[in-house]
Amino acid sequence: MRKLVGLAFVASALLVSACNTVEGAGRDVSSAGKAVSKTANDIK
Repeated sequence: MRKLVGLAFVASALLVSACNTVEGAGRDVSSAGKAVSKTANDIK
């Protein structure tokens, strides 16, 4: 579980670093958060 969460944080960091605007960063963080939430719900 911890490895999965760590991987999600690394992936979100990569997404944030790939965008060029503040608005794009917000969308990237939002989509990463949704992915982490979905994964957490799937694990339950």
